[in-house]
Amino acid sequence: MERKKIVIIGAGFAGVRLARKLNNHPNYSVTIIDRYNFHQFQPLFYQVATARIEPSSISFPLRKIFQKSKNVSVRLAKVLNILKDQNIVETTIGQFEYDYLVIATGCTTNFFGNEQIEENAFPMKSTYEAITIQNRLLTNFESAYSSTPDELEEILNIVVVGGGPTGVELAGSIIELKTHVLPKDFPDMDFSRVNVYLIEGGNELLGPMSKESQVKSKQFLEEMGVNVWTNARVTHFDGHTIELLDGRKIRTRNLIWAAGVTGNVPTGVLEKEQLQRGNRIPVDRLNRVIGLENVFAIGDIAYMETPNYPNGHPQLANVAINQALNLADNFKKYAKGIQPEQMTPFEYKDPGSMATVGKNRAVVDLPKFSFQGRLAWFVWMFLHLMLILSVKNKFFIFFNWAQSYFTNDTTLRIIYRPTKKDYKMNIKLYRKFTKNKETGEIEKVN
Repeated sequence: MERKKIVIIGAGFAGVRLARKLNNHPNYSVTIIDRYNFHQFQPLFYQVATARIEPSSISFPLRKIFQKSKNVSVRLAKVLNILKDQNIVETTIGQFEYDYLVIATGCTTNFFGNEQIEENAFPMKSTYEAITIQNRLLTNFESAYSSTPDELEEILNIVVVGGGPTGVELAGSIIELKTHVLPKDFPDMDFSRVNVYLIEGGNELLGPMSKESQVKSKQFLEEMGVNVWTNARVTHFDGHTIELLDGRKIRTRNLIWAAGVTGNVPTGVLEKEQLQRGNRIPVDRLNRVIGLENVFAIGDIAYMETPNYPNGHPQLANVAINQALNLADNFKKYAKGIQPEQMTPFEYKDPGSMATVGKNRAVVDLPKFSFQGRLAWFVWMFLHLMLILSVKNKFFIFFNWAQSYFTNDTTLRIIYRPTKKDYKMNIKLYRKFTKNKETGEIEKVN
């Protein structure tokens, strides 16, 4: 019997977990399409950005993950269009036919339509972007030696926008870098002049978490030396000065944007007006895209309303993983001829949430109680370590964390600079085909 073709777009938590669950299944041929040849562990991007761990420690080559698979293949490409009526995915390397399509493209940075901020700020939604921030932070202090007093103020002010877990964790890690690590590298520099700001538009940090965790996280950051501004909205940033809605200004060259995400929806899935809040794809309890029988969406990109989550599920790794596991089980039922009405609907049981602020400082919310401080920090470390895919990577990350804990130092402060040849090679790789902006047609690039 010929295998059914499943095409998975995206190799994040949801896409990779689904493919692993269907690994070597006799009834399915699975193709993963992604722009990168590796899976990225997003919760630790901020540690790459602050030179705590190596990029390779949180990046897992897809071909290595599926090295022994007989039915899972990996293709490096950018998706250009989806032809639902023909069951075809058009990409920069050609077309892929499917019987079932699974969209697991996750989210990208949301600049809320502000093109000036998008052009000048630093996002952090990929390993490459985390490396870019690391380069910027390290290069800052190298260039400080040859800067004028006016330039120095811009260099030494570091601003993180967004008071969610990413912003809180990044601000805490940067202030620890300033306090404990960089003074050893630059003993002749006055680090008292380095200012770290965390700007949040809402009333509190960590909005979805408990009041205790919100208050404690802010207290931790302020004790560490972070300038926390709540009810503050950034309206302009020209690369040199940040302007807030209330008129305040900060001179800086370093604006790291962690203020929001928006769904990364491939062209051709649904019309824009059919998408839900946050640019997410509406799905039913089986993760089928509303109105489509053989197209599914899982993870951050999926918007599913349930009695317990009437406004959709939180965009967390645990939700993505569990949706992938549920969909994989349902695919196995499809293979046995079981009808959709007999499938298992997705139900999410919230295990809690957490965020780390710095050494011995973290906040944890469990379904029935919350706790903060040193114990929360160890719980955070243990659970994140368990989510890392390979044993080797677990060891390297644990070693780096242990070294950092006992020495308040790391040995990873390397400035990476891509060459022009790297850029040209990537352009050639991803642009065998492109989409004509005027006609909408897919054209071959010579």
